[in-house]
Amino acid sequence: MDMVTIGSITEAPGAAGAALPEAPTAVVGAAGAGDTAPPRAPAARTVDAVKVYGRGEAEVRALDGVTVDFEAGHFTAVMGPSGSGKSTLLHAVAGLDGLTSGRVFVGDTDLGTLGERRLTRLRRDRIGFVFQQFNLIPTLTALENIVLPLRLAGRRPDPVWVGEVVSRFGLDGRTGHRPPELSGGQQQRVAVARALANRPEIVLADEPTGNLDSRRGAEILSFLRQAVRELDQTVVMVTHDPVAASYADRAVFLADGRIVDELRDPTSDSVLDAMRVLGG
Repeated sequence: MDMVTIGSITEAPGAAGAALPEAPTAVVGAAGAGDTAPPRAPAARTVDAVKVYGRGEAEVRALDGVTVDFEAGHFTAVMGPSGSGKSTLLHAVAGLDGLTSGRVFVGDTDLGTLGERRLTRLRRDRIGFVFQQFNLIPTLTALENIVLPLRLAGRRPDPVWVGEVVSRFGLDGRTGHRPPELSGGQQQRVAVARALANRPEIVLADEPTGNLDSRRGAEILSFLRQAVRELDQTVVMVTHDPVAASYADRAVFLADGRIVDELRDPTSDSVLDAMRVLGG
């Protein structure tokens, strides 16, 4: 791989080691959403989404007519008991799992109309992914991991944008280190930075704090929220943790493959109450 240089990246705004945002209480709205701002089209949405596995007595309706918008410039948490369909919904929005019926849109693109090649290109260029496992290449430096998707796509990284992301996530002094030389929290920060490196239309996060302790998990959640409010990103996160959901602008609840509740400006207590009702 060609040498990756950061040039002006270290001059990007923000300082490494800056204090993390405090845990949220209830904050109305999201970054860039003022009272007089015109409404924005959803970053992604599903319409009557149905996903069926198996047949006959073994049939399981993982999604059962789900219609939901994921608002641009907002942080949405998707919650529900085990088997509720939340991961299936995330995979459908990502184009990783096709629907039995219904439609999925990223922006104004109907994923059901795309062949595999165009779907792969859409995932690469317009969606960022954050997984519970960090999925970093151990022989590459942190910076090389961050820009790897762009390199594979034959695109030149924007040093100003990548520098902004690196600085915001407190990685200025760690970009030359390889994953084994980083803590678990730092590795997940690299994974989040990688998801943002190509300025995606939407970031999909599947239990991103599942392998982290509470302190490092809070750091990652703060960075995801910061990406939404200060970098105007859109994040959809699947989680089972009420505290994690409290970092979001909105929590959507699934049960038996259906949307059954929604909270704006969720707190850990309000989410826990809603989960109790659902039996989660």
